[in-house]
Amino acid sequence: MSTTALDAIEAALAEGNLIPYLGPGVLALTDRDCPLPGTQEVLVGRLTAKASVPHKVRKNLSGAAQFIENFKHRKTVRAAMTEAFTAPTAPTPLHRWIAALPKLPLIVHAWYDDLPQKALAARTGWGMAQGVSQAENFGHWVHYYRPDGSQLELPEGTAVEAGANVTATPAEALTWTTLLYQPLGSVAPAANFIVSDSDYVEVLTEIDIQTPIPEIVQQRRTGRGFLFLGCRFNTQLERVVARQVIKRSGGRHWAILPEAPTRNEARFLEECGITRIDMTLEAFDAAVAARLRMPAVA
Repeated sequence: MSTTALDAIEAALAEGNLIPYLGPGVLALTDRDCPLPGTQEVLVGRLTAKASVPHKVRKNLSGAAQFIENFKHRKTVRAAMTEAFTAPTAPTPLHRWIAALPKLPLIVHAWYDDLPQKALAARTGWGMAQGVSQAENFGHWVHYYRPDGSQLELPEGTAVEAGANVTATPAEALTWTTLLYQPLGSVAPAANFIVSDSDYVEVLTEIDIQTPIPEIVQQRRTGRGFLFLGCRFNTQLERVVARQVIKRSGGRHWAILPEAPTRNEARFLEECGITRIDMTLEAFDAAVAARLRMPAVA
């Protein structure tokens, strides 16, 4: 990474003008024997170990989840996902320094673990917005939670069937200094998971017009860039979600991506104006995070 890029990222993070977008690859920074699945391949393996699925979807996370949902019930999917992500795991130093940035208005976490919540627990003035499945929460795209896990009531008339502004934000959430946005849901506090084909169909049907993206996220991304950490864009679903989350954001975007991008990834990076930084997440943590590191959280 050039000194110029390093300085630009550092300054933007410190001023709250660069939004971290965390993917499953961040879990690679945990202990070597991390019990949480850090890739789609590992996660689908956990699901199919609990229920047999056809060979053609055995390595497809959303397809396998859909088959289990169809033939074993949604509760089976939820139970398997919850089991996969409940093993006690401490947040990494990367999670902790991000959580400690004082001017950070928004963190996006596109995976199912709860390590960002654990890292944020040491501070006040934050809360969560999580994507929820229409199969379990018909009529709503997002649920909001306080740090203690209690749920905020949504403004009246924001259900999908009401035909109103379904992204309207509870008044209390507008006071949070930092919002943790988890578009795919999270194991904590309420085991919300966007994971099956039908979950994604519901979201993708509306996402191009931004309906599932919370109003507060749309506001806080304006004029800011994104920094992708631990993300790959191998699948269309990963690319679509990332593209729509950063839509109309402004600012400059970077992605820490040491592996050579695939053709689809390279096209995605170019179309979205994302500058690839060819370095490992470990090297980035040493080069950038150490310069921004706040005192360690006990």
